[in-house]
Amino acid sequence: MDLELKGKVAIVGGGSMGIGYGIANRLAAEGADLVIFARRIPKLEAAAAELSAKHGVRVVPVSADIRNQDESGRIVQTAIDHFGKLDILVNNDGAPPLGAIDSFDDVAWQKAIEQNLFSVIRMVRSALPHLKASGSGSILNISAISAIQPIAGFALSVATWAGLIGYAKTLSMEIAQHGINVNTICPGYIDTDRLQKVFAAGTESPESVRAKLITEIPLGRIGTTADIANLVALLVSPAGSYITGCTIPVDGGLLRALR
Repeated sequence: MDLELKGKVAIVGGGSMGIGYGIANRLAAEGADLVIFARRIPKLEAAAAELSAKHGVRVVPVSADIRNQDESGRIVQTAIDHFGKLDILVNNDGAPPLGAIDSFDDVAWQKAIEQNLFSVIRMVRSALPHLKASGSGSILNISAISAIQPIAGFALSVATWAGLIGYAKTLSMEIAQHGINVNTICPGYIDTDRLQKVFAAGTESPESVRAKLITEIPLGRIGTTADIANLVALLVSPAGSYITGCTIPVDGGLLRALR
């Protein structure tokens, strides 16, 4: 199925590894040109070179810390300088540290807010004029299943991503008139470095923790970055243009609530 993304321009956060790289790889396979950003320069540049060589598209790496309020404008302007337009914004930037609620001071909370909420607000603010100009833009946010089914020890992520979901829903209503859809994906247990940290966080062996987590998942497996990227590609394409304001779990059936 051709998703009609050839020639589209997308910004993908965290594009050097994990879910971000998986999304960038899927969009590049559909023919989209990319700006990918992350903090670690060597991995970022290697990812850009690999994606470009593999798919024959243009990929521009930008070293940036999205928690810095000045970075969003620079990232967006890079896309405009290189490609002259912007069609797709994928907000994705890892997650704050794990730990008990009472172990975090104001500094930790502020960093989490900057990373998970303010970064998206600023990226959208910078990107919106260009997405409006495209006439059919798309904004896609990556959060986590913990934002809608809280997990002990994930307080920084749960609280800030819950705010993101509220922001995204409101945004979807306000900019729908411009032909821009806005959606948020909540991945469950996906095989990434972040999940490895979860496996290693307690006193049990990582292998034991992994086995227990798999028993919680009705489909009986840990997810892959491709599981997330496939849905992203649909939602940001013309085929998904009528889907907006949604918060979608991609979790193998892990979420127990009725929706």
